[in-house]
Amino acid sequence: MKKISKIMLGLAIISMASCGSKSNTESSAAESTSTSATDGSGQSGVKDDVSQQNIVQVASDSKDHTTLVAAVKAGELVDVLSNAGPFTVFAPVNAAFDALPAGTVDNLLKHESKEALVNILEYHVSVASYKAENLQDGQTIGQVNGDNIKISKKDGKIFVNEKAQIVASIPTSNGIIHVIDQVLLPPAK
Repeated sequence: MKKISKIMLGLAIISMASCGSKSNTESSAAESTSTSATDGSGQSGVKDDVSQQNIVQVASDSKDHTTLVAAVKAGELVDVLSNAGPFTVFAPVNAAFDALPAGTVDNLLKHESKEALVNILEYHVSVASYKAENLQDGQTIGQVNGDNIKISKKDGKIFVNEKAQIVASIPTSNGIIHVIDQVLLPPAK
């Protein structure tokens, strides 16, 4: 009987000690959460040097996509494209943005043009992972902005909306990036 009482007393002490440390842990977790919420970092702020990179990380490491990355930042879409996905991003190279009429990119990057910028960026994103080998001639794909793109194949090459050629495909942890040689412009409404 004394042995059972000692065991019960020991369990009670352990239980009380764990309650005390639990509230400290909860307090630390709450402080950590409020810090990350106020410092502006979301999913894109997660540091992971072991896993495969996500779409934003891959694009950020590409010297050919600096304009696209700047646009994604201006459109405040970094955290969205860092999430689990899966996403397919049709990613225009810098030269594709340079081919737009003079001043277009500069105007789109202005705060007052954010809505138009986001519409264009969302026209480059699908919520699914479409590998190049699975894209079919005549296939229509719904984009995040609500419009559709059309895939075509000519001479073994894959095109988006009959003009933008897919020149490379890069798998990422949250989908795939298809590098394209032209900027896709949503249909006028």
